[in-house]
Amino acid sequence: MKNRSVRMQAARSVIKRITFIGFVFFSVVSQATGSDSQTVTKVGIDEYTTIHKVKDKQLVKAVSSSMTDHSKFKALQGPFEDGPAVTKACLECHNEAGHAFMQNKHWTWKYTDPDTGQQLGKSVLVNNFCTNARGNEGMCAQCHAGYNMTDSNFDFSNQNNIDCLVCHESSGQYYKTPPTTGNEACEELFEGKNPIDFALSAKSVVNPQRSNCGTCHFYGGGGDNVKHGDLSSALVHPDKNLDVHMDANGNNFACTDCHVGEKHQWSGSRYQMVPVDERHPGKPGEENPTASCASCHSDKPHHSTSLIGLKLNDHTEKVACETCHIPEFARGGVATKIGWDWRTAGKTKDGVGFKESKYTQGNGEHRYTYKSIKGDFTYGENIIPEYYWFNGRSHYTTIDTKFDPTKPVEINNVEGTPGGKDSRITPFKRMQTIQPYDKGNNTLVYMHLWGDDPDSFWGNYDFAKAIEHGMSEYDIPYSGEYDFIETYSYWPINHMVAPEEKALECKDCHSQQSRLAGLTAVYIPGHTKFQWLDILGLFLVAGTLGGVLVHGLIRMFTKSKSKEEV
Repeated sequence: MKNRSVRMQAARSVIKRITFIGFVFFSVVSQATGSDSQTVTKVGIDEYTTIHKVKDKQLVKAVSSSMTDHSKFKALQGPFEDGPAVTKACLECHNEAGHAFMQNKHWTWKYTDPDTGQQLGKSVLVNNFCTNARGNEGMCAQCHAGYNMTDSNFDFSNQNNIDCLVCHESSGQYYKTPPTTGNEACEELFEGKNPIDFALSAKSVVNPQRSNCGTCHFYGGGGDNVKHGDLSSALVHPDKNLDVHMDANGNNFACTDCHVGEKHQWSGSRYQMVPVDERHPGKPGEENPTASCASCHSDKPHHSTSLIGLKLNDHTEKVACETCHIPEFARGGVATKIGWDWRTAGKTKDGVGFKESKYTQGNGEHRYTYKSIKGDFTYGENIIPEYYWFNGRSHYTTIDTKFDPTKPVEINNVEGTPGGKDSRITPFKRMQTIQPYDKGNNTLVYMHLWGDDPDSFWGNYDFAKAIEHGMSEYDIPYSGEYDFIETYSYWPINHMVAPEEKALECKDCHSQQSRLAGLTAVYIPGHTKFQWLDILGLFLVAGTLGGVLVHGLIRMFTKSKSKEEV
């Protein structure tokens, strides 16, 4: 059935191409014969999707935000003993902000998928980087937008625990550390830190900038650009070649220019993505809070006054904008992690853990390729993405999901229907890891990594103790036997949008070396081969061109003859 479907797609494609070629040829002949037809340019959606409109919006936002100078508020002069004292001062004026923020995933670490009912979020999921935040809050909560989360007993109802500064301060001297010290193997995380001037930070608050969001999102997974592949410190001050929207000397977008929202609820969660934005920009001045390309550029972003533009606009029905406009990720000199092998963790030299740095990335910095507490790593830069049909939904392998241990486990799958109206060909980073699992129950495991106790793996290097502790702490069944299994996770590529001239060319996909070669059940002209169809197509094209040529010559001859008679 799939082959038949592909053949039908191929046949339809040939017919479309013949019609398109005939249209092009007839247009040329018509102009050559003095046709009275002419191109009419209409004011349409392009008028409202050009970049200067976005710049105007950014300017308005900058002007309005400058109407308040927080450095002049008496309540923020300090001194402040700690972060919660600053939060208390913030809430005296922003008296509804705390209630609103406590509904945000950055605070709750929880999310319920409305389609599957799955309980997701950082508080429960297993990943294939450091594996689990649950039980390791003493370390992982340095990326929680709150204070003093040391374990799962954290008080989520206390507004004073909210960290306003991590998202809003601009002094540059504020930082987060793990809420607890952990084992002595991790003491270096606390070394060389200067005291924080909380009053200086409080007086510097602004709307969130890239550097604020990047505090966590650039460094998720244990280091710069480790996790996402398209979010790194290179985006703090990027040039146009790295990202046309965030170009520091150009549009200089903040994250919140796309991830818009209100009452501390932002669009753009990877748990619920929108591959097909049916709202588009809407009417002039109407806001579309969806973090999508179409929310600014529409689903017909290319100039409709050219034939190439018309054809490219057809592609938006099947291809995500990012597929063509982000040809590679992990650009800008900062590598991303693409492989992790936990099996080698725990090695020591003279009884002490060690690190090795055998990878030098584009900006000249060295990256760790081995750590006793984590194992071996592999990196990549300027990586061509993996491509999949994607409808915005993923199903996750959770702590209670059973699987076949003879096959790799997908931490999150990529759902989509080839050619489906709700799906688009979308770029992803695929992360490959070999990590522990419960050999008896065929499930993933929680590991107790962080803590100043005998069971912490980042101190004793004992997988058996770390897994036993991690599972028993939450009463999760564990057989007592562990082994290692290969896992994959998929990370959508949405940032590092290249300039127009560096977008993909037709040949990048429509050739035998197509970067979409891994896609199945889809006909790609120039790549998918059916010999009989190719021959038939050539005959049809030749016949069509011949007919158009004869028609054009007849018109030229009859027109010339009629002029002579006159």
